[in-house]
Amino acid sequence: MPTACSDGGTAPGACDVLADDGFFPQSVASGDPKPDSVVLWTRLVDRKLQEDLNLALVVALDAEFTQLVELASTATGQLAAGSGSTRVLVTARAEFDHCVKVKVSGLSPGTTYYYQFYYTTEDRCYGSRVGRTRTAPAPDADVPVRFAFVSCQDYIGRHFNAYAALARQELDFVVHLGDYIYETTGDPGFQDTAGQRKIAFSDVDGALELTAGDNQPYHAAKSLSNYRDLYKTYRTDRALQRVHELFPMIVVWDDHEFSDDSHGATASYFNGRQDEKDEDRRKAANQAWFEYMPVDYPAGDDFQYDSAAKYPADLTIYRDFTFGKHLHLVMTDLRSYRADHLIPEDAFPGKVIAQQETLRVLLGEVPDTASPYLDIDSFKDGLYRDALQQAATALGFDPNFGYPEGEGSRLISTTFINMLVTIINEGRSEADQVPPLTTSDTAGEDMGYSYLDLGKTAFYSEMGSRYVVVKDAFDAISRLALMEDPERDAVMGATQEDWFLKTMAESTSTWKVWGNEYCLSQLAVDLTGSLPEPFKRRFYLSCDGWDGFRSRRDALIEALAQHGNVVAITGDIHAFLAGTPAVEAAVEGDPPKKIVEFVGSSVSSTTLRSLLLRQVKNHPVLKDIPMVESLANGIDGQLVNPINPYLGFSDAKNNGFCVAEVSSKEFVVSMHMIPESALAAPLYQEADAAALEGEITIKRFKTKAGEADLYMEDGDAWKKWDPATLTWV
Repeated sequence: MPTACSDGGTAPGACDVLADDGFFPQSVASGDPKPDSVVLWTRLVDRKLQEDLNLALVVALDAEFTQLVELASTATGQLAAGSGSTRVLVTARAEFDHCVKVKVSGLSPGTTYYYQFYYTTEDRCYGSRVGRTRTAPAPDADVPVRFAFVSCQDYIGRHFNAYAALARQELDFVVHLGDYIYETTGDPGFQDTAGQRKIAFSDVDGALELTAGDNQPYHAAKSLSNYRDLYKTYRTDRALQRVHELFPMIVVWDDHEFSDDSHGATASYFNGRQDEKDEDRRKAANQAWFEYMPVDYPAGDDFQYDSAAKYPADLTIYRDFTFGKHLHLVMTDLRSYRADHLIPEDAFPGKVIAQQETLRVLLGEVPDTASPYLDIDSFKDGLYRDALQQAATALGFDPNFGYPEGEGSRLISTTFINMLVTIINEGRSEADQVPPLTTSDTAGEDMGYSYLDLGKTAFYSEMGSRYVVVKDAFDAISRLALMEDPERDAVMGATQEDWFLKTMAESTSTWKVWGNEYCLSQLAVDLTGSLPEPFKRRFYLSCDGWDGFRSRRDALIEALAQHGNVVAITGDIHAFLAGTPAVEAAVEGDPPKKIVEFVGSSVSSTTLRSLLLRQVKNHPVLKDIPMVESLANGIDGQLVNPINPYLGFSDAKNNGFCVAEVSSKEFVVSMHMIPESALAAPLYQEADAAALEGEITIKRFKTKAGEADLYMEDGDAWKKWDPATLTWV
């Protein structure tokens, strides 16, 4: 049986490193750097053997491996620097897909290390590529820190050329804010299925089969094998490998590591047509993440994933890091413990959810944005009830109009009744036409909110539920929901939120940085002067992010603002943004309470502008409104707008990454913007990465210690964003 190289065996660097990655097809990686430790990772593949495999690890202070670090096993099975061997054995366990993760402790702070894994067959020794990593500086070190942050790297049809450019940077570490993988094999709603890069599952029978609008089937990962296939494929990308080989990475997940727009163990593919809660699927996703990510878990050095553990206690990933005196990085998990989206995807659009008297009593008024409704059973002896129920099967909606069987009054929006009447009449003769409701019919009817008033125009759809939600109605409805259930907008869960607030409050670092998965800054658009009814509204682009959990977000911002020097770094939205998320002061004239947020665009996933254009093209109504496409094209101007006064910058058309430079005085972020067209070509090789730099545009922003203001570099000067005038001054 093959054995690992021993102390008396081949010297470091003398083993073969196969050009096709051979026994180490995913190369090497490191992560979670601390002043005295780092986690090292590889995956060993010997196609002749499926059992546990031994391999050797060597760590050195130089790339030539002339200054070897002695290592010894600890009580937890990890490694510690000190007296021991310069070549130690580690095990690639079959139950974890032969992934190897080892924490090496006892290291020196602020120090660069090199490492390599070795494996011997019956007659030869093979080495992995050499990895480079770096420990964090000591907590009292007065040193600058330079790191990159990235997110959203779809493999299908797109190339990771941004990583080729990132690999040329001088960095202490890289932060990945989620969507490291995408769980589908080709969703035409957002993936570029015509490209050369494909995902194929070895366990197709274990995957979810889904269907696109054109009835073309594709799959989503469900089994552990499926999720492993994703990581194995993504990590064969040479540019991604190179970044892992050069820099330690600190990672959290967002939704696609499990399922798009997920909350807890619940997916959202079928938009309410069926129950999508699946804890076994969620745990399969979690186990694969555990296997492939070099993470130092809060549960302790001896933590191993236990598939029998109950979700979500199976894997806790929120944790924090200090880098000298000036940077405290706090990483959160915003998917495992959060509540469902407020508006159900399967909600009957016309159903009234807030009656006139409820609005008057709880909100103190009936908002101007409320609309009339009626009792469909009693109005005109059930004329509209009968007409709608006769059409229910053909039109695919609930004949009970979203109400439980046998419930009392069924209150329905008059606007929605007329929308359905118009559709019903298209298939009827003139004599059988259902008369539409007139203004005189609805005069005097009560005013309230239906799901239609929130933007819900379709029966089973994310539109008006998770995306493109009417702002004013949503604000009112979310206030009512919180009165009924104060935890309705929970995101972190009580335990994590307490830990997060306590960690931030007790931090003594100059900068408290929140590794935040999705956008804190409000992303609303004002279409009141642009589109016809029923789109003549103000909308939130997405209520899957913090705009859907506004009360909890405001409470967090208010708490964080009092600590000073709080910066959020964010991904998810596939756009570059810079702003100061704020809560207006309770006392008029007092300044708002705010923090600073820098949002990075996607590494390779379709940009926000392209996604919006695709949604418009596929929407049954919007595609026929001439000005909608131009509005989507001009989304940056729609976002940097009076409706979002604290958002100072938007670029929704480029991919790329961000580099942060942290000192005692400033927190500077350089946004490296790469055109989508630069990702469609075959992968830039490392030698060609310099050519890519000619296509990169860099925009620089900063905030200063002791302030919560946003500055943008303009030539030789820095200008400050003024929310009152929406200008840089």
